[in-house]
Amino acid sequence: MADPIPAEDLFRPPAFSSPRLSDSGRYVAVIVPLHDRQQLAVIDLETRKASRLTDMDDFDVMSMTWVGDDRIVFTLGQARSPIGPHPLPGGGLFVIGRDGTGSRHLHSTHFEKRGQPRVLEYLRRVPGNDDLVIAEGNLRDLEAVDLYRLDLRTGETSLITAERPPLTVRWVLDRELAPRVVTTWIEDTLEYVVQYRRDAKSPWTELARYDITKGPTFVPLAFEADNRTLQVAWNGGRDTMAIYRYDPEAKKLGELVAQHPRYDMGADASGTPTGGIVRDAKSGEIVGYTAEADRPQVVWVDDTYAKVQRTVDASLPGTLNTFVPSPDGKRYLVTTRSDRRLPRWYLLDLEKKRLEELFDASPWLKPERLVEQRPFLFKTRDGLEIPGYYFLPKDRKPGAKLPTVVHIHGGPALRADTWGSGFGWIEGQLLASRGYAVVVPNFRITPGLGSRIYYSGFGSFGRRMLDDHEDAARWAIQEGIADPGRICVSGASYGGYAALMSLARFPATFKCGVAGLVVSDLFLQLTSRNTDFVQLPAAVEHWKKQIGVADLTAIPPDISPINLADRIKQPVFIYAGESDRRTPPEQTRRMVAALNESGNPPRSVVIKPGEGHGFVKQANNVALYEQIFKFLDDAIGRR
Repeated sequence: MADPIPAEDLFRPPAFSSPRLSDSGRYVAVIVPLHDRQQLAVIDLETRKASRLTDMDDFDVMSMTWVGDDRIVFTLGQARSPIGPHPLPGGGLFVIGRDGTGSRHLHSTHFEKRGQPRVLEYLRRVPGNDDLVIAEGNLRDLEAVDLYRLDLRTGETSLITAERPPLTVRWVLDRELAPRVVTTWIEDTLEYVVQYRRDAKSPWTELARYDITKGPTFVPLAFEADNRTLQVAWNGGRDTMAIYRYDPEAKKLGELVAQHPRYDMGADASGTPTGGIVRDAKSGEIVGYTAEADRPQVVWVDDTYAKVQRTVDASLPGTLNTFVPSPDGKRYLVTTRSDRRLPRWYLLDLEKKRLEELFDASPWLKPERLVEQRPFLFKTRDGLEIPGYYFLPKDRKPGAKLPTVVHIHGGPALRADTWGSGFGWIEGQLLASRGYAVVVPNFRITPGLGSRIYYSGFGSFGRRMLDDHEDAARWAIQEGIADPGRICVSGASYGGYAALMSLARFPATFKCGVAGLVVSDLFLQLTSRNTDFVQLPAAVEHWKKQIGVADLTAIPPDISPINLADRIKQPVFIYAGESDRRTPPEQTRRMVAALNESGNPPRSVVIKPGEGHGFVKQANNVALYEQIFKFLDDAIGRR
């Protein structure tokens, strides 16, 4: 077996992240680590002089963008807070000059009723003006998103959307930056309404409405150059979301513009953006379309972009290469990555015909140490065809049947695993380097994979959704990858719930389980005041739709693992964060007590102080995985 990859290498913060070119392409801003925080720095690409613009001990730079050549707008927050990245009081929106002068706190984030923050976020530039930007936020109404013109010199805001429907969540501006399409929410439901107006003074009219649990879903994306035709994502009468032209005056769907046979484009069936339209930053013209397929894909409809793509791909073969031009179009910031390499960034100067490496996110992690992330399809027992990934050790001999881990993603209504990133990718790389095969399947209700897979998840929680996990394990057995006597199931959040339920339901298939951040009692999870969402009726309604009940008291007892503890005889490893409010540690402690009472106490229980819904501290993740490695070695790894 090759030397295993140290867990430190995959949980180490990146050396560089999120670089951005200034308008002229002369300067690049980038986020760098210092004082265990993410700081903002700028490099002059002509002189190669670097300047650090922030030096914070309490907050991280979360995102940033140039406005011209002299100003950077950025946000602060907590990249490694106990409940994951989110803005906190004292964070918010800032602007700073390239030389470190002119710093201004544009908006402070603060929390009010229901724990909701009042936020103001950068949305887009105002063409030809480096002093004004468009921002979006809920300053006027906690329950709605408004648009503002924000003056970077003074911090003053001017409301753009004074006349709007209630409960607005998403806007589409036309080419003159007039807000003419808006998506609104029907309060305490899972339904949305799309509204349109002919110009900024006309009344709003309804175009479409949709329920995210059953569709069809209609998501407006952008206006075309004529300022009348919309491009929208839609899945009516088809499986995947595709991009169409749409006439909002006639309320008529037009020409199909872009589609993928297996993956959604523009938005998924829940209405969440995925892939879709690429626009030129300077002109606003639509230049291409992307799809988050098993490996991301792009199709250019602009010849200049297509030519640059060919140039970049010829220079950087074998990797996924994307690029963003400086607004003057003379320089391009190129990002290259793969399933075996974290991002690197290059500067492409077409006039000088030069491609120069700028940054490497993880110079300590060499591609030759990582393994291929292989896509696969498996068929469920009721006929769905679902995509996923798998990882094999480098030294696996043909036909060798390996100890195997089936890793189940969280959510569950979330696409968590993509090519070269995600929790499943980290676990796949770590365990494959230690001799395990790792299967990372999707399952019904995972969005982005088409309507049949997504919509069939509602009403199947704890039943057919669980069958999908065993069907993925059966695929690995049939392919000759998995040793049928040495298969473990792992996951966190929904994946932790699924691991426990799979042990109880499929003891002949799964010989051990690693269950993190678990839900053990569904009724308690959806009624306990210790969770961070039970006060939100729409969130609880979404869970009721997933489970398939009209009332929480109707939740079947046999879909909560706490009621099946006496059926779990296999070795179990359980972990949680003491500060978790998504799946509070009461869920873990009650499950541990039930397993102890049943006579099968967990082999290990890890509850980390200062951690929440997912461990964020490198030392805690490293220590956790060292224990998981030992657990798997004892349960299925040794002969």
